[in-house]
Amino acid sequence: MSLQTDNIVGERSHGDGPGPEVMGASSLSGDSVVDRNGDSLGEIKEIMVDVPTGRVAYAVLSFGGFLGIADKLFAVPWSALTLDTEHKQFILDVDKDRLKDAPGFDKDHWPSMAQPTWASTVYKFYGVDPYWH
Repeated sequence: MSLQTDNIVGERSHGDGPGPEVMGASSLSGDSVVDRNGDSLGEIKEIMVDVPTGRVAYAVLSFGGFLGIADKLFAVPWSALTLDTEHKQFILDVDKDRLKDAPGFDKDHWPSMAQPTWASTVYKFYGVDPYWH
């Protein structure tokens, strides 16, 4: 899909803002994530940027727990998420039961996408090509 400047400028002139093609990361944090059946998988906690390349490395999905306690965090490749602008949520094509087996981490021990083995494992789990290829 190619973006045309006229469409972006046109949207801005109507006061609708720059989305959904270009959005502030903070406006997406806290958005719900659902599976293809509409069942809740959690919410976006952070959007991680690969600073040297300027690309989104992954979104951090919080799943489980209660009131932020014992949440399990997952690095979800950005390309594995689809933004549903109508419902202001993301769709992740992974069943809740399968998500439990995804490579995850806890809030005190964040992994690094700079570790090629870990990063490749994450992208392989979700069945998408790594952003660095």
